[in-house]
Amino acid sequence: MTVIVRDLQPDVQADTEGFARVRHLALPYILFTSDSVRHMLTNSHPDAHFRSLIAVEDGEVIGAAGVSLAHDSTEPGQGYLNIYVRPDRTHRGAGRLLARAAEEHLAAVGATKLYTWVLDEPANRAFAEQHGYTQGRPAHFLRLDLANGALPPLPEIPPGVELRTAADFADDPRPLFELDAETVSDEPGEIDIEFTDYDAWLEQSWRHPLLHPELTMAAVVDGRPVAFSVAYTDGATRYSTAMTGTARAYRGRGLAKLAKIHSLHRARAAGLTEAFTGNDAGNDPMIAINKWLGYEICATEVRYVRELG
Repeated sequence: MTVIVRDLQPDVQADTEGFARVRHLALPYILFTSDSVRHMLTNSHPDAHFRSLIAVEDGEVIGAAGVSLAHDSTEPGQGYLNIYVRPDRTHRGAGRLLARAAEEHLAAVGATKLYTWVLDEPANRAFAEQHGYTQGRPAHFLRLDLANGALPPLPEIPPGVELRTAADFADDPRPLFELDAETVSDEPGEIDIEFTDYDAWLEQSWRHPLLHPELTMAAVVDGRPVAFSVAYTDGATRYSTAMTGTARAYRGRGLAKLAKIHSLHRARAAGLTEAFTGNDAGNDPMIAINKWLGYEICATEVRYVRELG
């Protein structure tokens, strides 16, 4: 049996479904669907040089990799590669072949530093270190049982604050873009990100197939969104927080917590049964909010980095 690595074909359903299946089996804490896999590939920014690679054995997708330059970073030459193999198809060389193809591509488009996320398990850490990567900062995945868990009751909305959904901004989502751009620039991590391209944000984020506008909540003051919690769903029973943040001038008032708990209550009322989120291990304020909401850490991953040249 021979494993081959090739580019995912976005118009081939078996490719997109196979990619999503691998990601779900290897990392069930992040939502992936066939549509979201296709969207990510077909709507990525040209400067990202994004590729979705798959490892195929006897016609079956057994491994998947997302590869891109961090084109929206303030520091050029940084690349991402995240590699996953089906847990029941390991030790066939798929991970090694995907890593080689990903690294060759990133080197060819100018990457000088490569970042990858690795689940905090001995075999995964050993794989990264054998390929020349060194350990960086950790992050946690957290899970909330929406069906059986006990959400805190909804708090009162403070005077002067209004809660709106993303659907309320359908005619003009630019205020949400501006809030997203401000908050993402303050996220902890090794790579500093800047959102400056509104049209790209519309294609990649606002029109993302997993985005649920009616469950995405924003706290609004004087007509302007100042805190938000972005909700993704898989179209079935699973919910994920894609981003939660507050504009700098409004932090410390509990507005992100307010937006998120209202989103979660709406999600439970809509029949969703399982919620996921992720936090940098150093993001103590957000970890505290999520634990108050009832989330529990379910897995940890570690950022690994390798210098090229």
